[in-house]
Amino acid sequence: MDEISEVRRMKVAYVRVSTDEQHEQRQVAALEKYGIKKWYIEKVSGKNAKREQLQTMLDFVREGDVIYIHDLSRLARSLKDLLDILQVLNDKNVILVSNKESLDTSTATGRLMVNMIAAINQFELENLHERQREGIEEAKKRGAYKGRKKKTIPQDVWEANYQKYMNRELNKSQFAREIGVSRPTLDKLLREHSEGTISFG
Repeated sequence: MDEISEVRRMKVAYVRVSTDEQHEQRQVAALEKYGIKKWYIEKVSGKNAKREQLQTMLDFVREGDVIYIHDLSRLARSLKDLLDILQVLNDKNVILVSNKESLDTSTATGRLMVNMIAAINQFELENLHERQREGIEEAKKRGAYKGRKKKTIPQDVWEANYQKYMNRELNKSQFAREIGVSRPTLDKLLREHSEGTISFG
């Protein structure tokens, strides 16, 4: 965290209340002490998968940025949803700070808490993957599984749009559209890029 300059680091906050009748002031007041520069406020049920402000924020943040929330229940709809969001933030090297749980993913304690949350979900994930593997093997035996053709992207196209993305000229949806891939594929490519394993066509 210290390697990212204060100029580049952006402090953003995500606030969600369930209905238009509820007021967000309590959450806002609890987060103001952090010196928030950009606010994302959403009035939508936690069960609603369409949370536009959340997605806009996840598209906006860059490496070294910090997201502040009042508590984890404001951020995620379920344990799996929380883990998915934490993975996105980890891939982007974005820090999450939760006020109520005293969670800060830039610290060793915060990372331990994230690992404990992930461990709770691990057994179900392993069972799911095992069932998927068995299904693929059965499909291969029947000759019904062909696999996916890997998407290749010219290096100059990637680098030009990646630079725009890092400069906040493109959000993630626009980036994916410009290089002709889906959002999940872009997430995978960004992860490969950060690991230095990305390959170009």
